[in-house]
Amino acid sequence: MHSPAPARKLDGDYPKGVAVVIGGSGGIGKGICLALAERGASVALSYRSNVTAAQQTVNDLKQLGVGAEAFALELSSLEQVTAALTDIQARHQRIHTLVFAAGANITMTFVGDIDPIEWRQTIHGELDGFFHVIKTALPLMRKTGGGSIVAITTAGLDRHPPLDILSTAPKAGIEALVRGIAREEGRYNIRANCIAPGVIDGGLFERLKPQVKPEFIEAMKRNTALKRFGTVEEVAAVAAFLTTPAAAYVTGQHLCVDGGYSV
Repeated sequence: MHSPAPARKLDGDYPKGVAVVIGGSGGIGKGICLALAERGASVALSYRSNVTAAQQTVNDLKQLGVGAEAFALELSSLEQVTAALTDIQARHQRIHTLVFAAGANITMTFVGDIDPIEWRQTIHGELDGFFHVIKTALPLMRKTGGGSIVAITTAGLDRHPPLDILSTAPKAGIEALVRGIAREEGRYNIRANCIAPGVIDGGLFERLKPQVKPEFIEAMKRNTALKRFGTVEEVAAVAAFLTTPAAAYVTGQHLCVDGGYSV
């Protein structure tokens, strides 16, 4: 488990306001929350049902000396998303950073075997959920000087992993939206980028392991140039970089953090 590091606030990394991390209560989302806090950002993180994990993340963030809060959010509801983000903006004056790190629990299956009900639920929960977030966040960010949007997608969009279509399909739609945002919203000083992780220990893959054979897991490791899986901290560091002034001229990009899986 990630142990909070001493706070190392870097002057000028963020303007006044808050970073919002959608899906910030565990796995990669929590790692990103910690990486943002280590750079001095106050964080508001969403969770769907695991209030215990969310509160633990808030406690860890506060140990780093930043403001932190958690809020329950059902992404499939535009009304809930609008109410939550509008309230956060009103209380903090500005959402300067938005990270979308939510992911659905899926069944590992071949394209031809997808259950239509699970397909609709996955697309609605993840792709429609991202649309609901940006539909609300974009006008809020325009009004307050812009900001950075980062979506966590998948390296499976560069090299298709069998059985993983229910993960890659909604994220392909998210990436298309991010490119549109980058192109259309740059005039408002809004940047938008995607990070595409490979297999990450501690990420969504932890929940999917029981569905695949051990030899399949080993084959994925062999197919990665670095011959190992990544860590949450490695993904979080890249996500945090993209939200800082060091990446001020980076937008519309798809950046693989996959150990060379997609090469």
